[in-house]
Amino acid sequence: MALHFSTDELAGRRTRAVAALQERGLDGLLIFRQESMYYLTGYDTFGYVFFQCLYLGADGRFFLLTRAPDLRQAQHTSVIEDIRIWVDGPEASPALELKAMLAELKLHNKRLGVEYEAYGLTGRNALRLNEALEDFCHLQDASDLVSRLRLVKSPAEIVYVRRAAELADQALEEAHRLAGPGAFEGDILAAMQGAVFRGGGDDPANEYIIGSGRDALLCRYFTGRRKLDAKDQLTLEFAGVYRHYHACLMRTIPIGEPLPGQREMHEVAVEALEACKAALRPGRPIGEVFDAYARVCDAHGHRENRMNATGYSLGTTFAPNWMDWPMFYHGNPEPAAPGQVFFIHIILFDSAKGVAMTNGQTVLVTEQGCEPLSRMPVDLVVK
Repeated sequence: MALHFSTDELAGRRTRAVAALQERGLDGLLIFRQESMYYLTGYDTFGYVFFQCLYLGADGRFFLLTRAPDLRQAQHTSVIEDIRIWVDGPEASPALELKAMLAELKLHNKRLGVEYEAYGLTGRNALRLNEALEDFCHLQDASDLVSRLRLVKSPAEIVYVRRAAELADQALEEAHRLAGPGAFEGDILAAMQGAVFRGGGDDPANEYIIGSGRDALLCRYFTGRRKLDAKDQLTLEFAGVYRHYHACLMRTIPIGEPLPGQREMHEVAVEALEACKAALRPGRPIGEVFDAYARVCDAHGHRENRMNATGYSLGTTFAPNWMDWPMFYHGNPEPAAPGQVFFIHIILFDSAKGVAMTNGQTVLVTEQGCEPLSRMPVDLVVK
């Protein structure tokens, strides 16, 4: 089998999930998040775009309901032994087949948690699931149950995160090598992603974000590539990925020479990044990280140029995005703890002047504070 963790580690994760189920008074969990399936069993697929459910009972039993193309995938990449297949067809009703499987386990009138917040459970399928189980059992939203377990990384997971960070550094080195007047964005993207793949890495859970000129003020991917002007700016937000674990970096690279005010914005971004890292301490609410970002930016007159969040947890995530729970925003009470991994991104977009500046690092929370996982400096690099 293509397992990336020991069977003992996977079993320990399921044991903790079972304990969490019992603590909430749940008899089982209907799992639709691919991240949860991978975390608990090793199961690695993009088959979650169709109806697919991993059941984990409070007694430790588990089974998978999926489609035929994922039978061998599950056998090859996971410790799941009980794999059931629903058959495609105009009258197919996998939710009813799931009900029959739950009935086999005598779960009538039991309380089951559901991962409703899952890209693997569309709104239409959620309606069908609720309808199928309406008179059978009691459903309760438990979307956060496994996500909370995933927040603190094991030593084995941190090994993968560190490798992902190395690949992100190599990707940034490629961007620095190629960026300059006349450079084609497509060549920069190809080299950055090529560095990750050559290093044994994976596709990211969402597209690399790249934008130049006025589009350097965007923080989402969009289609269409251009060549850099003699005087330009290039914003990159990207991830090194290894065994689906992500480590992100973010930079704005002035081309030719910095635009007016851009050096000052860079100084503010670096100051804010350092303030955020100082605020990320075990036992403290992670909302304080955002407050540090806002305090520095606002003090330098950039209230209108900053965002309302400044990063989020990272881990093993699947498409359509690499953002994991929880996020840095004002008032978030979730406490930081050793073993958590976060991406801190500092974004300043001056729309009035058309000037962008970003900086970001992935960090590991330690007993004392946090450790940046990138070796790349945060200095302003002009190409």
